[in-house]
Amino acid sequence: MTPNPTSSSTTRNLGIVTILGLGLVVLLGGFLTEPDDLMGDLVRIMYVHVPAAIMTYTGFVVGAIASGFYLWKRSEFADLVAHAAIEIGVISGVLLILTGAIWGEPTWGTYWSWQDVRLVSTLVLVLLYVGYLAIRQLPVDHHVRARRSAVIAIASTIMIPIVRYSVTWWSNRTLHQEASLTDGKLEDLTLFTLMVAIVIGLVAFAWLTIHRFRVLWLEQQVDNVGLAGAIAERRAEASTGVEAAVTAPSANGDPS
Repeated sequence: MTPNPTSSSTTRNLGIVTILGLGLVVLLGGFLTEPDDLMGDLVRIMYVHVPAAIMTYTGFVVGAIASGFYLWKRSEFADLVAHAAIEIGVISGVLLILTGAIWGEPTWGTYWSWQDVRLVSTLVLVLLYVGYLAIRQLPVDHHVRARRSAVIAIASTIMIPIVRYSVTWWSNRTLHQEASLTDGKLEDLTLFTLMVAIVIGLVAFAWLTIHRFRVLWLEQQVDNVGLAGAIAERRAEASTGVEAAVTAPSANGDPS
């Protein structure tokens, strides 16, 4: 039997757009845009860092919304959507932190500062959702695990506005500059390249999330089939045992 694929015409099209779009971003961001007046070529990290931030927020928000729907309707579809979106969000969150550290060393003189509220709050945000993924691995009843995970996914979103506005709220405790999209300092081609990178990042998020959802769904079907098979096997063993006990001869050799 051929296993069910995790691709479709939709995901194949999303994949083509993602790959071609990444090539365009590399061309624009790596070769055609001008270096920044202050940061020079280091500004090119922005074309990865900013989309990674938006992908991270998107993954966690989608996961929280889907988790809320699960708690409301007990929908396994919504539970798997939440799991897939948050998993991709965590991956992009790690990329966000790494590119921020690479940016920070030449710009601020350090890869990391525990006094910087933006850096620390971002780390806390990602770790909360790493905890979500850890809860998903607990060997408990599926619905118990899904319910606990959903509560964590929803509660952890409180960190998103804290991370987003930390530079404004605690301006004296951060090395991070204001948001690149709203400071009005980006030149036309640089701004265009950043917008393209953001759009391609969101397309890549959708592509990866759909694939991950389908893998999770297939894994769940395997678990369900395995559980059903195990129950049927135990029932068959039990019925065989009962039949053997009924038909077994008595100790004196006469059936009774």
